[in-house]
Amino acid sequence: MTDNSQSDLLLSAHLWVSYGGKVPVLRDIDLDIRRGEVLGLVGQSGSGKSTLAMAILGLLDRKRVRVEGTIGFEGSDLLRVSESDLRALRGRRLALVLQSPLSSLNPALKIRTQLTEAWRAHASGTKADCQTAIEAALASVSLPSDKDFLRKYPSQMSVGQAQRVLLAMAILHRPALLIADEATSALDVITQSEILSLFRSLNQRTGTAILYISHDLASVAGICDRIAILHEGTIAELGTAEQIVTNPQHEYTRRLMAALPSMPQSAAATAGR
Repeated sequence: MTDNSQSDLLLSAHLWVSYGGKVPVLRDIDLDIRRGEVLGLVGQSGSGKSTLAMAILGLLDRKRVRVEGTIGFEGSDLLRVSESDLRALRGRRLALVLQSPLSSLNPALKIRTQLTEAWRAHASGTKADCQTAIEAALASVSLPSDKDFLRKYPSQMSVGQAQRVLLAMAILHRPALLIADEATSALDVITQSEILSLFRSLNQRTGTAILYISHDLASVAGICDRIAILHEGTIAELGTAEQIVTNPQHEYTRRLMAALPSMPQSAAATAGR
């Protein structure tokens, strides 16, 4: 990604966030996401990664949390739109995939029911329209759409399958931005690699921009165009994946790199696509 024109911007966030009048969790955040890119957000636990995701989605409790600044998204400031407008955007133009799929899915509902409800929340149409959308979403994440699979409950699937179902639900309406918050941390190494490849493939095929949040710099470098390093509530460094991996500028980024056992050759080779 090299085009930095304003027309290329999908989201532009300038934020301060604090809880209960305490020291801000996020300070002077300045982060842009371009249309169709995969942006990695890396930081240790407690650095404010999930707070930033929740702020973008409008899911922070405004009575408890003070959010200042702007979040520009498709012509609107997400901090100043109504809750009803935010609900209309979430799931349709903004989507979220969390780290614990079996906790995120409703254990009492069959997969077909959950996918159908996700579709009907933002679309109107016939039963056939809904079925077509579900089949396309499941196919895009390499899952079957036969009756036996759709009758399953979350507990009857592997963690990897459940994560793919969550991803299928997230992309049902072809969102402009998908936020993946530690979306592979609950998976084994092989399944994690498969899901990472799936994120990149979806980005390339659909043009959906992805904010990929993780504490794992190595996995982020393998799929992201750019990487932002979050440290103590601020963006310590932001650059192309190649620059962050091969020539980190900030001391904290250097420490992150030094802490890695080794940078996988695949990640180094694909960084900065």
